[in-house]
Amino acid sequence: MSGASEKPGVLNGFEETVKDFWASRPRRPHAGRKLAGVAAAIGYRYGVDPVVVRIALVVTTIFGGFGVPFYLLGWLFFPGESDEVSGFEGLIGRGRSSVSPAFAVVLLVLTVVSTGGSITGSWFDGGGLISCALIAAALYLLHRSRGHLNRPAPVAVRTSHPAFTGNGAFTMTDTAEAPTPARGWDPLAADPAGWDLPDATPAPEPPPAAPPRPRHHGSQRGPRSKVGSATFALAVVTAGGAVLAGLNGATWFDAQHIIGLVLGVVGIGLVAGAFAGGGRGLIGLAVPLAIVGMVLTTAPFKNFEVRGGVGDIRETPQTSTELKPLYQHAAGDIRLDLTELPEGAPYSTNVSNGAGDTTVTVPANADVTFDCRTGAGEASCFGRSTDGISQPALTGTDNGPDGVGGQKITLHVSNSVGNVEVRRG
Repeated sequence: MSGASEKPGVLNGFEETVKDFWASRPRRPHAGRKLAGVAAAIGYRYGVDPVVVRIALVVTTIFGGFGVPFYLLGWLFFPGESDEVSGFEGLIGRGRSSVSPAFAVVLLVLTVVSTGGSITGSWFDGGGLISCALIAAALYLLHRSRGHLNRPAPVAVRTSHPAFTGNGAFTMTDTAEAPTPARGWDPLAADPAGWDLPDATPAPEPPPAAPPRPRHHGSQRGPRSKVGSATFALAVVTAGGAVLAGLNGATWFDAQHIIGLVLGVVGIGLVAGAFAGGGRGLIGLAVPLAIVGMVLTTAPFKNFEVRGGVGDIRETPQTSTELKPLYQHAAGDIRLDLTELPEGAPYSTNVSNGAGDTTVTVPANADVTFDCRTGAGEASCFGRSTDGISQPALTGTDNGPDGVGGQKITLHVSNSVGNVEVRRG
């Protein structure tokens, strides 16, 4: 007794499901693939449109980053359609694979690097782990409910037999069949007529052919599913509620978060549609949402407020009345030189730039209290610097080479996109 379920197609427990998944892994087909055939393999194995699988991988790549490592893992551990073993198993000598050992090593290195990048470099904390868990859960549920369908036929293992070369020598080959002695040959040199040999046994009947893979043709679609309509309605309600919350003062509901919520609803609809056999129309909504979300998150427009005109600003105030309390610009470079200000009362100013570089020059011995930040780019203030997206602000006081006792200046410098630099003249 192995503990397997008596009902066909039903697996008992998590461990049995995982073991059966490994034993009947999807095989990467020769036809229908776009790159390595990982998405097509999963789609054909579980009766899901491969396009849905590809969209799911793209979404998990954009939100979380684990789509690329998963694809590389599938390339490495899913055997080809006519392979004995997977690329990784071929690397360790378990059998024949179309993935060469050298390329398997390359895939292994890329998998490790991309996995580390998805965990440490995602847009939000834990995003890579969340997308990994979602992919693993989807595969587990697919195999538990559809693992008995379209099970791949085993590939015959090629064995080595001695082959006669014609010149009296034998060589080992994996393509030659084992030699069969002729019926009339007598190893004891007796009369062949004296042997009572049984009749040849009939050849066994060939095994039944594997069922054809499910193909998805537009002309053979089943009844229209309600998954797409329900998901679209729920996405509209989610977007409307989030916008209303944002208008009522909920600061969390900005453009990035609203798009993320809507895309999450669409993603759930795609997964549900994969099981229920519908919802393909949601792909046309998921792709542009994913692109817009990626742009908004990569280029943080969250702090990009309505500012002044476009172009470069170069100001060198020489009196306290010429020094403006706010220098604000929508796009362009700002160059503010404060070295011509006379000593006396403390000065304070704010510099706010939408897109462009901002440089502020202060007197050599001034005592400067500063707050420098940029949404995307490099900030460098008195030898301290940050580089990247949404980095913390640089704050502090720098008294110059002469120590405390110089002109007092307070600076607040912020950019949405571009470099910020505060330096001494």
